[in-house]
Amino acid sequence: MNPFTLKNILFRFRLHWADAPDVRKPNNNTRYQIADAILAAFSVFFMQSSSFLAHQRLLQQKNGRNNATSLFGIERLPSDQQIRNLLDPLDVKYFHADFWDIFDHLKTLGHLEAFRSKLGTFLLAVDGLTYFSSENISCPECLKRQDRNGVEHFYHSAITPVIVKPGQEQVLPLPPEFIVPQDGNEKQDCERAAAKRWLAQHQARFTQQTLTYLGDDLYANQPLCQLIDQTYKQYFIFTCKPDSHPSLYETVAVLEKNGAVEKISQRRWNGKHGEIWTYHWVNEVPLRAGDDAMNVNWCELVITHETSGVILYQNAFVTNHLLTNHNIALVVEAGRSRWKIENENNNVLKTKGYHLEHNFGHGQQHLSNVLVILNLLAFLTHTIQELSNGAYQTLRKKLGARKTFFQDLRALTRYLVFDGWDALFQFMADGLEISLPSP
Repeated sequence: MNPFTLKNILFRFRLHWADAPDVRKPNNNTRYQIADAILAAFSVFFMQSSSFLAHQRLLQQKNGRNNATSLFGIERLPSDQQIRNLLDPLDVKYFHADFWDIFDHLKTLGHLEAFRSKLGTFLLAVDGLTYFSSENISCPECLKRQDRNGVEHFYHSAITPVIVKPGQEQVLPLPPEFIVPQDGNEKQDCERAAAKRWLAQHQARFTQQTLTYLGDDLYANQPLCQLIDQTYKQYFIFTCKPDSHPSLYETVAVLEKNGAVEKISQRRWNGKHGEIWTYHWVNEVPLRAGDDAMNVNWCELVITHETSGVILYQNAFVTNHLLTNHNIALVVEAGRSRWKIENENNNVLKTKGYHLEHNFGHGQQHLSNVLVILNLLAFLTHTIQELSNGAYQTLRKKLGARKTFFQDLRALTRYLVFDGWDALFQFMADGLEISLPSP
């Protein structure tokens, strides 16, 4: 049995969400189950349609049936406001188990190995993401900032870790960590603190030195690097800029003058013209000034136009991978793949139908963050379908653009009721006059 069919994934979601905490008092109206409210919100993000539930309510009135029930297993469909009320008290940590359930199945069935990098570790990119901002709407979990005109803004942010691999189109989202005011701490929460909390909560799921953490210059600081290297026995490759690491670059400059910085150049053809890729690296240099500075390994890649000599790309990294002429290109390739969290994760969530920055509901407690984590779960579920569901893959390939696929899903489920996902996909295949692979 394929655990990654939509039917099986949604069955496991419902089984878990049936036990979600219910803060309603016994004498309250408990006609609707918490699981139905969670599945209803999830269905909106999965179908990439804010009107999906409204259309299903109309189908229920006309036909006595609807796709919210047949496709997503929703027994009673709450109103939009009821959904928000039921979700608002939920702790986002409750949904972490759903990410790890999928991750564990990928690992058990051997699918996770496809994401292992040539360095022998999995690459876990971490980055901050702001998904809500308002001058008027706020909740207890909002962060605050003032613009240059002194106007106060309320906003929500999170770090969204994903497993990436150079050359792999998909990324695997893992549980996010929300950047929210922390109890007993007067200082506003930040991205670095959220990264440390994520490590404390989830690092135990990985054996020693199976991960290489990727991040921008913000993460290339001694407390975090020491935590990853010494406490958790994992690897890191972080962007390292001269402005924020002056002492390190002074050391590198001295070593370079003395011929202690290694160098390799390669010629590559990009399809239009030749490029010269030049790698520089040196091991065991202090990350910062001071006697207690942690030693790291530094490397840089400079790409120049073969004819004109114009610099096309230049970036540097610090890492605890020992650098040699055999692995320098792989380490830099891994470090550069950090951009995939921007292009294949954040950008997709903001511009490819998930509408992450849209305010679906703010609430008085946790609603905004709960809706975001369900949106991320929808993205992960789509990703798993792209990797493992033959029918889904065939239809996506035939229809071409992601946008066309979801437009068809929305149109069909607005007017017709299907017995399940297999029936819906088969209806689409019949219309396209194509065959689907066996489940």
